[in-house]
Amino acid sequence: MGIDLEIQFTLGVAYLRGPVIAGPAQLLYPVTRTLVQSSRVMNSSSPNFHFPSNKMSDDAGDAWGKPNFLNRHIEARSPVGRNSAFYSMNHKNRGLAIILNHEFFEIKTLKARSGTKVDCEKLSSTLQGLGFNVFSYHNLRLKDITKVIEEAARTDHSENDCFLLAVLSHGEMGILYANDAPYKPENLWAFFTADKCPSLAGKPKIFIIQACQGDRLDPGIKMRTEVDSKDSLGYKIPIHSDFLIAYSTVPGFFSWRNTTNGSWFIQALCAELKANGAHLDMLTLLTFVCQRVALDYESNTPGDVKMHQQKQIPCITTMLTRLIKFTPK
Repeated sequence: MGIDLEIQFTLGVAYLRGPVIAGPAQLLYPVTRTLVQSSRVMNSSSPNFHFPSNKMSDDAGDAWGKPNFLNRHIEARSPVGRNSAFYSMNHKNRGLAIILNHEFFEIKTLKARSGTKVDCEKLSSTLQGLGFNVFSYHNLRLKDITKVIEEAARTDHSENDCFLLAVLSHGEMGILYANDAPYKPENLWAFFTADKCPSLAGKPKIFIIQACQGDRLDPGIKMRTEVDSKDSLGYKIPIHSDFLIAYSTVPGFFSWRNTTNGSWFIQALCAELKANGAHLDMLTLLTFVCQRVALDYESNTPGDVKMHQQKQIPCITTMLTRLIKFTPK
């Protein structure tokens, strides 16, 4: 069974590789990043510009069997223009953020997740700093998780920029654990599709998953550097658009957590959001989160050779149609 592993805290920083190590409270070096943004040109009035058209031919699906039709006609208002490059962050509120933190479990085979309290506190503080209204829940049973999610989906998000949900728990391939039972991750975001939660239609819905996705290990590999317009018209969007799902690790692999300082992924995410959350778009920022996890962390378990000096890389799934930037309120 794949569960996220604990690593022993040795002299505060033994497992960490990176410059400027100042002690247990300063595990990640400060980074200042600049981003040169190029303008995105979509000039449909140009004589040589043509949007692709399917009017002269038929479209066919690639699925085996007949499709399952949703016989519902639902409309929602878009907070931005059709071809806007960025999601709107001009609503009254940043939005609701929910953290489902699991340290203890009724399932006997699952060990306590020491260090997750630190993750929860850091993430809550970081999200509050970005303007989110944060609610943290601890060790909920599956039925209680469902109630929290359903209530959030029924909430009117009309005055909110976006929505965020984070899960800190044990996991396996395609499975997350509540306090008392396993469930599929897709059960979390299924409630927030555009047809079920119209007030979030066209707005970013961010899901952060800190959990194992299997029991495989990543030993890493040594590298050497070679060199040191028309917005008034209505339009349709897919019901699963505008989702961003950030997993702490790739499918099939372990996710590492330090018993004192918390998980590698949440540490890196919080550090990057605090340093660059207001001026980098979210996908760019998550790229640097991946960089931090990939380069600055390595497991330290000298008593267990198989687990020693292992690596990790987060996995980002995006259905976003625009860029997310948390501009200051």
